[in-house]
Amino acid sequence: MKLYDFDGMFDEKLSEYISKNASKYKENEWEDIIPKLYQKFGDTPIKSLGKTPREYYGEMPDGELIKCLKLHLKNGVPVSEFLCSAIEERQMTKELLPLLDGTRDETEYAMNLLGADPAATGKYMQMLIECEDEDMKNRCVDFIKENADAVLDAVKENYKNGLEREYMLEIMSRITVRDEGVFDVLIKEFRSDPDNVPMHASYLAAYGDGRALKYLLDKIDEDGITFVEYQELKFAIEALGGEYTKERDFSDDPYFKLIMPHKN
Repeated sequence: MKLYDFDGMFDEKLSEYISKNASKYKENEWEDIIPKLYQKFGDTPIKSLGKTPREYYGEMPDGELIKCLKLHLKNGVPVSEFLCSAIEERQMTKELLPLLDGTRDETEYAMNLLGADPAATGKYMQMLIECEDEDMKNRCVDFIKENADAVLDAVKENYKNGLEREYMLEIMSRITVRDEGVFDVLIKEFRSDPDNVPMHASYLAAYGDGRALKYLLDKIDEDGITFVEYQELKFAIEALGGEYTKERDFSDDPYFKLIMPHKN
């Protein structure tokens, strides 16, 4: 299979276009023009091919598209948006899933193309537990959260076994099924982790169980809370339909002093 660097071809044409029209547009105008030129390039026939970049990929069978993507990555040939679009348009979940077990580049492209596809949620959970890269873990969590109900049992089991507990709490907070085990864990962590009150308050807000209100109201009424904690607690209380109107004095709080001069 011959690989075509369509992005390289476009860059050459773009350089020529810019040199001829440099004085016509301001820098911020070029930011709008270049993407439009790129899309136009995708519908412009390439003489050596006799077809446009979109047509070239559009005519490939599903398996050939995946093979083409892998070869681009293996050989360091830039992957054009036209190749990615051709794959996305066909919703090739089955063909993309194996790439999650491939090279780092293959995994990243597969994640970009699959996004939060429910079929990938289980694999993302496995990757979250097994991979060591924090950026990759965070991407997995973001996708899992969109289908959190599907991994309810796995999340509870991983938390119980001490596997990536902080990430498991974040995922738990997005579960829409009312589950006593999840609620109990979120409350326990909120009450037992005084160093991370804002984070745990946000999890309770996201989970949306009104029974958490009494715990949040008790906490926000404590004398020793910081301004940051107060803000997140108040947000969580209001998110759950509650209200806290007691006047508090944070004039000695370092963060309060930092932001208040800039609020007006």
